[in-house]
Amino acid sequence: MLRTSFERWGEAGRARYQALLEAAVDQLVADPERVISLDRRDLAPGLRSVHLRHVGGGHGVKQPVHIIYYRKARASLVIVRVLHERMEASSHLRTVAARRRPPPDK
Repeated sequence: MLRTSFERWGEAGRARYQALLEAAVDQLVADPERVISLDRRDLAPGLRSVHLRHVGGGHGVKQPVHIIYYRKARASLVIVRVLHERMEASSHLRTVAARRRPPPDK
């Protein structure tokens, strides 16, 4: 995504998108369940998401198009995937859901 930003809008555009991503992660680390995030347990247990368009800070990105999928892990935050808003999340997060499923009863 940063490579695409660079190719389309040059170094300044890449830097703006990177600053937006970093701001989003900083906000999520400070408050993983912040009001701009969504509970995505429909995709995998403990999974949450936030669309970059909801991240404030005036980074100069007019129309962010990515969603961060993440989960809390003890004293940290795990970024699971960053997907374009047009991508079908369930097909790209299947392996995440499979890893988090409890083993079947014997």
